[in-house]
Order: sequence, then C-alpha cells, then structure tokens
Amino acid sequence: MWRVTILGILLAISVLIVIWNRRRPINLRGAILVQDSDPRKQLPIANVEVSADRDLSPNSATSDSYGLFVLPLWKRIRRGHPIVLHLRHPRYHPLDLNDFVQDKLYVVHLVPLKAEETAQGQPAIKVTNVRVRYTVEAMSELNVGSAAKTFEVQNKGNVPCKRQRPCSPDGLWKATLTSGSLDAGPGRQFRDARVTCIAGPCPFTRIDSDNFSRGGQIITVNVRNWSDTTTFLMEAEVSRLMVSAAERWSYPAMFGDRLSFTMPADAESVSMEADMDGQTIIFPIGPSLLLSWASCDGGTQNQIRVYRCALKPGYRFN
Repeated sequence: MWRVTILGILLAISVLIVIWNRRRPINLRGAILVQDSDPRKQLPIANVEVSADRDLSPNSATSDSYGLFVLPLWKRIRRGHPIVLHLRHPRYHPLDLNDFVQDKLYVVHLVPLKAEETAQGQPAIKVTNVRVRYTVEAMSELNVGSAAKTFEVQNKGNVPCKRQRPCSPDGLWKATLTSGSLDAGPGRQFRDARVTCIAGPCPFTRIDSDNFSRGGQIITVNVRNWSDTTTFLMEAEVSRLMVSAAERWSYPAMFGDRLSFTMPADAESVSMEADMDGQTIIFPIGPSLLLSWASCDGGTQNQIRVYRCALKPGYRFN
C-alpha cells in the first residue's frame, strides 16, 4: 500500500514540475557579432536594440559590451512558436530574423554599413601606433629614515634553575625574559627590521618571539638570557605609505578597420594616442567615448572595462 502512495506522490510532483515549466516565462538569449568571414573580426556589438512584436515580448533588450542580449517573452508563448527578431543599430544594416522559439543560443551577425568613399584627390588619413594611456591609484612607500634602539637583558649566570621558570632551553640555568619595542608613529611603517645581540655572552641568549621581522607601525621582540647581562640592538627602516597615480598603457588589438582594448574598472584619466600621418596626437576619452576618427562603444564586465572602436570614413590603419 505504501508503495502505491509513494508512486502517486512522485507522479503528482512530476506533473507539477511539467506544469510549472510550461508556465515559466521564456527568455531568449543570444550574442550579436559583426558579419565577417574571418573569425578574428567577428567582434561583439554593443547597444544593439533587440525586439519582437508586442504580442510576443513585453520589452525590448539591448546587447551589452559582449554582444549578449536577453529578450523576455510573454508567459503564454511556448517553444516552437514562430518569432521575428528585430535588430537595430545605427552603424549596421537592420536585420529582421525569422526563427522559432527554441532552447538554443541565438548567434546573430550584423553587416556594417559601408563607409562613405573618400573624396577624390583626398587619400585616407593613416592611423598608426595606437596606444591607450590611463592611471590607477597605487600605494607606494617612501623611505623617511631609520630607527635604532638598544636594550639590556639583565641576568646572573650559572644560577641553577631548579625548575623555577624561566630557564635555559635545556632547563639547567635560571634565565630572564625581556622585551624591546619600537614605534614608528602614526602613518609610518617599519621595514627590514633587525634584532641582534651586540654585547655580553650572546651565545647564551635566544629570541623567543619574533614580532618585528614582518614590520608594521609597532615592532616587538622577546629575548631569553640564561647567562650574564647582554645588550641587544633593534634597527629598522622607516617608510610612509602614500597613494599615488601610477601610469599604465594598453595596446589595442586591431583587425581590419576595428580595434579592441581593455583596462581595469578603476582606471582614470583615459586618453588615446595615435600617429595621424606621422604626427602624434592625444585624444581624451570621456564617458561619451567621442573620437574624431573612430566610433567607439564600451562597457564593464567582471571588473574589466571593454572598449571597441571602428574607423570613421576617411581614415585607415596602416
């Protein structure tokens, strides 16, 4: 009897799963690329508007910097339903793609609009040696001096320990433990800290705890001495942490009349340098990505800023 009950429950769960899957809205996912026979030139296209008829989809979608789009459909639209995807971008030929709603990844290629012919007698300007300059905040250390301090570890040698700690490592002789410390001050750090015995019976001493070699604002050391009084010297370099702008360079990958480059998400003061017919010119790149010689778009993915540019009419990569 209980087996029949379990089978009934499993059957009911299966039916509910099927009903839920059928009622769950479908999202069409795809990527939009440049139409080209060379796979290296099939670059993703950002800011493409993707839509379908209003009776199929409630909203349009826009491709991101990797060409990805996600187009939601109404809940009532099921797999196998015919659909026409409308793809629009000002620099590409419009495309109306006839397809069916399926469980697949839609890969769509758009054909770029042909650049206007260069005016007769005016050859295209040669663009060479393209590079991107930007800055990022970086922590740097400035050495501001050094510090030194001596301290004594007082003790009397040849006194039996008799199990009265602290003792020598072998437990035979009475010892003392003494600590020394240095403070670099607010906003400063010790680097390359050293501690050494400089006077007295140094062979009968040991550094018990090392809180100095890793550096920091305050460094300390604990020394064990099981003979006569010894003297230790603490020394370290003092540095100050500073935030500075570090200059970085990025060199685009160029295929045909297009280029792509990336940079960190926190990059600042972005500019592009290029040689125009042999003359070096600097072009600041603002949020609108306006260049006189190229049309660009960009976006951020996984903490990386991605830019793609296409040459305007009248320019060519040499």
